Amino acid sequence: MSENKNAGRGKDGVTDGRTDGATEVRRTVTIVNRRGLHARASARFVGAVSELPDGIAVEVAKDGNSASGGSILGLMMLGAAKGDTVELIIAGANAESVADGLAALVESGFGEE
Repeated sequence: MSENKNAGRGKDGVTDGRTDGATEVRRTVTIVNRRGLHARASARFVGAVSELPDGIAVEVAKDGNSASGGSILGLMMLGAAKGDTVELIIAGANAESVADGLAALVESGFGEE
């Protein structure tokens, strides 16, 4: 039996119908730094993800492709340039606050500018 991935999804993008009791949050953010999601920016994002507690899963998606939030190379391969939008997908406890923090990091230009 397959799980309905849209079960419990509200208009705010929060899913509460997962069978594991976790919450999934999707947040669309715009890349604002001049060089886009390059090595240093990707490393800062991965560093933030590595500080999260166990049980939190982070994925970044762009144009139908996705990468683990813990993979510098994967994030770079998305090819996100300045002005592009990416979707942050966070699953686990406190997903909303994790999404807020990661979105703020991206929207601040990863502290580069």
